[in-house]
Amino acid sequence: MILLLISFISGVLTVLAPCILPLLPIIVGGSLTGEGKDAQKRKVFTIVISLGLSVIAFTLLLKVSTVFIAIPDTVWKWLSGGIIIALGLITIFPSLWESQWIAKMQARSNILVGKGERKNSFAGDVLIGSALGPVFSTCSPTYFVILATVLPAQPATGLLYLLVYTFGLCLSLFLIAFVGQRVMNSLNIVADPRGWVKRGIGVLFLLVGIFIITGFDKKIETQIINSQLFDVTKVEQYLLQKNAPPPPVDAGVDTNASIGTSTDTALSVTRPVPVTKSVTYPKAHDLVAPDGYLNTGGAPISLAQLKGKKVVLVDFWTYSCINCQRTIPYVNAWYDKYKSQGLEIIGVHTPEFAFEHVQANVADALTRFGITHPVVLDNEYKTWNAYGNQFWPHMYLVDIDGYIVYDHIGEGGYAETEKAIQQALAERANALNTQTTVSGSLVTPTADVSSGRTSPETYFGASRNQYLGNGSKSNPTTQTLTLPTTFSPNMLYLGGTWDFAFENAKAVTPADVVYSYTAKEVYLVASSNTPVDVEVYQDGVLVSTVRGSDVTSSGVVTIQTSRLYKLIKNKGLEKHTLRLHTKSAGVTFYTFTFG
Repeated sequence: MILLLISFISGVLTVLAPCILPLLPIIVGGSLTGEGKDAQKRKVFTIVISLGLSVIAFTLLLKVSTVFIAIPDTVWKWLSGGIIIALGLITIFPSLWESQWIAKMQARSNILVGKGERKNSFAGDVLIGSALGPVFSTCSPTYFVILATVLPAQPATGLLYLLVYTFGLCLSLFLIAFVGQRVMNSLNIVADPRGWVKRGIGVLFLLVGIFIITGFDKKIETQIINSQLFDVTKVEQYLLQKNAPPPPVDAGVDTNASIGTSTDTALSVTRPVPVTKSVTYPKAHDLVAPDGYLNTGGAPISLAQLKGKKVVLVDFWTYSCINCQRTIPYVNAWYDKYKSQGLEIIGVHTPEFAFEHVQANVADALTRFGITHPVVLDNEYKTWNAYGNQFWPHMYLVDIDGYIVYDHIGEGGYAETEKAIQQALAERANALNTQTTVSGSLVTPTADVSSGRTSPETYFGASRNQYLGNGSKSNPTTQTLTLPTTFSPNMLYLGGTWDFAFENAKAVTPADVVYSYTAKEVYLVASSNTPVDVEVYQDGVLVSTVRGSDVTSSGVVTIQTSRLYKLIKNKGLEKHTLRLHTKSAGVTFYTFTFG
C-alpha cells in the first residue's frame, strides 16, 4: 500500500524531474496548435493519454520480450526525436502537409479521413504522446523499482502500481497543459494557424527533436542538477529507501545458513518417517513458470516429477556473478559423480542484469562453464520469490520426499554440502531398496577460491552506485566528470562523459575508471554493441604478469559480449590502484567484483 502511494506521488513529481523539464514545452506547445479552445482541450487529452498509454505499453514490452533488451538506446532516441522533428516540420509548413500528403488521400474511400486529419491532426497528437512515452519512462526511480522488482514478482500488483504511477503523471501533465493554454489564450496570440506563434512552436519541436537525438537534452538535465536548485528524484529516492526491503546480494565465502546438518559417516541410514520430517524440515517449492529450459532438450522439468525418485540440488545462480562462477567446478563435479547414484541438479538462473534475461546468452555461458545439468530460466523471479531467496548463489538440497534438508548461501562449505548430498542419497538408496553404493569420498576440483576480506562489489548504475567517489550519486543522467588527484580506497572514480542508467553507466566519450582495491582478483561485468578496447593499468603500469584471462599480453581487454571479464590475478590478497581507459566510446559498465 505504501508503494502504491509512492507510485502516485512519483508520477506527479516526474514532470519536475531534470530529464523531463526540457520536454514540457512539447506538451504545452503541441496543445496550442488546435483551432479554438475546444480543439485545444481535445489535443491535450489526446497527447497526454497517448503518452500515458505509451509508458505502459513500453514497460510491458520490456517485460514480455527479450527482443527489446538488445536494442541500443540510440534507436529509441532516433525514433522519438525523428517523430517530433517530423511534426515540427508539419507545424512550420502546414501547406506542405496539406498539398503533399492530404492530396494523396483523395480517393473516395479516404476523403473523410483526409478532411479529419486536416481539421484535427488526431494522428499527429497521438504520435507526439507516443514518441515521448519511452523518454518519460526513464526519469523516475520509482518507475525503475516497479519495472525491475514488482512486475517480475507480482505481475498484477506491479501493473496496478504502473497504472497509478501513470495516472499521477498524466494528472500533472493535464494541469500544466491547461494552465499554459489559459495563459497563452489570454494573450490572444495563438489564433492564426499560420501565425508566428504556431511556427515558433514548430521550431520548438525541431529543437527538442534534435536535442533528444544528439543527447543535448541530457546536457540541459545535467546543468539543472548541477545548479542544485531542485531535483525531485531525491524525494522519490528518500521515500523508496524508507520502504525498501533488503536487496538481493551476491553472497561471498562461507555464508552458511544450513537448515539441516550432515555427518561424515552416515552413508547408510534408517529412513525417517515423512510425518516426522514435516516437523523438522520445510517442504520444497516447485519451479514456478520457468521462462525456458536448457540442457533438457527443451522438455519441461519439475521437482514434482522427481519426487520419490531423485535427490535434487536446487542451485540459484546467475552467470555474471563471480561468486556463482567459483562454485561451478564443485557443482559440475558433484553432478558427474552422483548423477548415476540418484542426484539431479537443477540450476535456477535468476538474472541480475537485463542482458542475463536472453536465453542465448545463458546457453553460451553453460557451454563456456561446461555445465551439463538442467537449467531453468527464472527471468520473472517467480521461483526465486517462492523460495524467499535473497542471494546468489544459494543451494537447496531436496530429499526424496521433497523436503529441504540442507541449504547453503554463497561460496565455501563444499565439504559440508557434499556430505549432505551423500546423506540424502544414502537415504534414497535405503528407501528404494537399491544396491547403489554411495561414495564417502569428497571431490577436489581445480577451483581457485579466494579467502580474506576484499573490496565490496561496486555498481556503476544509478540505483546502487553508493561508492561513486565523484559526480552525482543515484542520478540517472549524463554527467561529465573529472578525475581527482587522490583516490580513497574502495571508491569508484570516473573521468569523461558518462550516461548513467539505473543498472549501468555508459561511456559516451573515451573515458577512465579508477578504483583502489584490496583483492587477489578483479572482475568487471560489461558489454558493448561493437568491440571496444580498454587498457588495464595497475599502479600506473599496463598489466602483464598479473593480467586476468580476458586481458591480452599488451594489457588490453576487448569488451563486446555481455558478460563478466577477468581483469587482474595477483599472487595473493593485495592492495593496488586499478585504472581502465576506454579507447573509444560505447562501452557499458555494470559492476566490479573482487576475489
